[in-house]
Amino acid sequence: MVELRNIKIGDNNPFVLIAGPCVVESEEIIYQTAEEIKEITSRLGIPFIFKSSFKKANRTSIKSFTGLGDEQAIRLLSKLRSDLDLPVLTDVHKETDIDLVKDSVDLIQIPAFLCRQTDLLLAAGKSGLIVNIKKGQFLAPEDMKHAAEKVASTGNQKILLTERGTTFGYHNLVVDMRSLVIMREFGYPVVMDATHSVQLPSKDNKSGGEPRFIKPLAKAAAAVGIDALFLEVHPNPSEALSDADSQLPLKELESLLIEIKKIDSFVKSLA
Repeated sequence: MVELRNIKIGDNNPFVLIAGPCVVESEEIIYQTAEEIKEITSRLGIPFIFKSSFKKANRTSIKSFTGLGDEQAIRLLSKLRSDLDLPVLTDVHKETDIDLVKDSVDLIQIPAFLCRQTDLLLAAGKSGLIVNIKKGQFLAPEDMKHAAEKVASTGNQKILLTERGTTFGYHNLVVDMRSLVIMREFGYPVVMDATHSVQLPSKDNKSGGEPRFIKPLAKAAAAVGIDALFLEVHPNPSEALSDADSQLPLKELESLLIEIKKIDSFVKSLA
């Protein structure tokens, strides 16, 4: 189990929501999204961690939006964390990123493409922060044991492991729900990322997506058993500056969470 403030992740506790816009595109967008999600989750009794990347280092095209600038984006995340009293998660792409964000967030995330980068994993572990490692699209779930061991070798056992789909041929991802079971056997809480799992990578000059599958995948994962649900959520996905085709519309979040909570409660009542 991993504990954060008054939130308990794992050990058959109710699922935690990790959600927010893909990237910090503006103060208005992150505050609007965070405030509404906080209101919804408070009403439903669901623990909530806000997520937004301070920058996007892995983009399809040189023309793709990568962020507002490190200093400005991190300042906005820190301000939101304080103003709304919310725990915050953001991605790190290299060791020096960790020093930039460590005082402004509560969790750091290792992107899927970087889950084998030993130096990055070791630096993340040494930060003392909770580390969420996303399973690479190219990786078998069994191999995530090695990624977790790299972080744990620093003495940091605050580790989450996230499923986000596996490459299936070109321009497609498939979720193998067995990975949630396999990764939990390593002793760490497991997370389902139901939005990146619907991506269609590198279609033309950007990644596409099939958002109609977000809800079925989220519900299926809850039925298997998860400790946290990861969703990229945006007030107007079609206008998002990153992952426009795979974010969940904010207006659809509450109804999905009601369903997930019912499934999660039933599954964990059987344990």
